[in-house]
Amino acid sequence: MDALSVVSQLRDLASEPQNREVIVQDQGCLPGLVLFLDHQNPEVLLATLQTLRYLAELSRNIATMKNELGMMVSLENLTGRDGLSVDITALAQEVFDILSREKKKKSQFFINSSNKKAKSVTLHIQGLDSTDHRGLCEEALLKVRGVISFTFQMASKRCTIRIRSDLSTESLASAIADTKVLSAQQVVKNEAGDEVLIPLNSSGVKVQQNSALPDYLPEEEDSPEKEVNRAISRTTAKEDSSGSWLNAAAGFLTKTFYW
Repeated sequence: MDALSVVSQLRDLASEPQNREVIVQDQGCLPGLVLFLDHQNPEVLLATLQTLRYLAELSRNIATMKNELGMMVSLENLTGRDGLSVDITALAQEVFDILSREKKKKSQFFINSSNKKAKSVTLHIQGLDSTDHRGLCEEALLKVRGVISFTFQMASKRCTIRIRSDLSTESLASAIADTKVLSAQQVVKNEAGDEVLIPLNSSGVKVQQNSALPDYLPEEEDSPEKEVNRAISRTTAKEDSSGSWLNAAAGFLTKTFYW
């Protein structure tokens, strides 16, 4: 295994929510990812940052990641490193910001007074490639009456949104299109189980706006978001084989970086 293949497969594992805690707790993977942040290959850097972004989706991982030796320094160095693409520097800054906000996760909101009879929608948002554009999307969604909560997956340019059952997906697309720099397509699965993007009509759709924003609400135990996470996760890495591959990856990292 070489560095790019290891970090790419680790990223695929990290994209599945059930693997994220195991990866962070492993004694070899997280230190190896920190060392990959100093790699000279831009592809390795991008895949490493995408992996870290996935891992940071699990809030209880954040403290461990933040306290990992060299993590914050390496991320900060990447944001100012010359010769890197905007994608790399922006993602490094985003991961740094998330780990710095240990007690509050800005990318997730609960803004409605009731989350009964809700449904979940996953959108692929074209243009969601920086923290500024994420902020624009947050502001747009916060204004839509009927939105309960939303969570961003910046690495895949997606947003999982819980909405009232009577709110149309086109209303979300219309609100996002009003930013003038973002556009949305719905992510669904076809009969073969493959993900496809469905265009949404955002023109001429009337959007009801919130007059005031209530306090955050906790998620219910039967949240349909759990099902959405399964729907949008990669299917190439199966749960029953992820443990053995993770051990192999950790062994590679240990042999490469520790003598």
